[in-house]
Amino acid sequence: MSTALILGATGAIGKNLLRELLSSNEWSKVGEYGRRVTPEADLPPNRGNLEQKTVNFENLEAADLKEGRWDVVFVTLGTTRGNAGSAEMFEKIDREYVVNACKAAKTDDPEHKQRVVYLSSGGANPSSSFLYMRSKGLTELGIARLGYADTIVFRPGLFKGAQRADKRLGETIIGYLTGAASHFTNIEIYVTVLAKAIMKAGSLGSSGLPPAVGATKAGQEDAWFTLVGNKGAVALGEE
Repeated sequence: MSTALILGATGAIGKNLLRELLSSNEWSKVGEYGRRVTPEADLPPNRGNLEQKTVNFENLEAADLKEGRWDVVFVTLGTTRGNAGSAEMFEKIDREYVVNACKAAKTDDPEHKQRVVYLSSGGANPSSSFLYMRSKGLTELGIARLGYADTIVFRPGLFKGAQRADKRLGETIIGYLTGAASHFTNIEIYVTVLAKAIMKAGSLGSSGLPPAVGATKAGQEDAWFTLVGNKGAVALGEE
């Protein structure tokens, strides 16, 4: 059995991913670390192996993330410019906090082969003129440079079935309008299907992903990762 850490489990995808992790027999321990954690009343009954911790991302050393020796680190942490209040704070939360947390969760043991699975966005591009897409693309590369044994990135389409409206929708549409939509045969995915796909990817690893997922190698020199697009996420989540 493996251990799993989820960073940011209170959003539309993170809350569903947490349920998937807790309902699976594959994980001996599940850690939910974030700026806030799921209230006890909202947790499923089968939560005996759950460890929750509120994290100050300005002081990650105090959280001792690497002490958990997590086998798989799932990252569904993010925000929007509107929620962050400014472009500067958006990049700080959406990129700096994410990359630094992944770095803090990586152990110093070279024998411990860890995997990181990051929820990015359709249209992510480090060279994009749009702040949201550029930040996601730069975050992908930042995580890939950390030296995890396996790095998997999801670039999903538009979320269906989310319980709340989110300004990410508008920002994602901008990405598609700039040409990103051409990379997908469909541009929507149910949040429950995406959560299942993310957990399966964390379990299987890059080498174990079914051919139907159509995973590709992406990134750049010194920052390679396995990329799963929207169509592949749907195939994996519905398998």
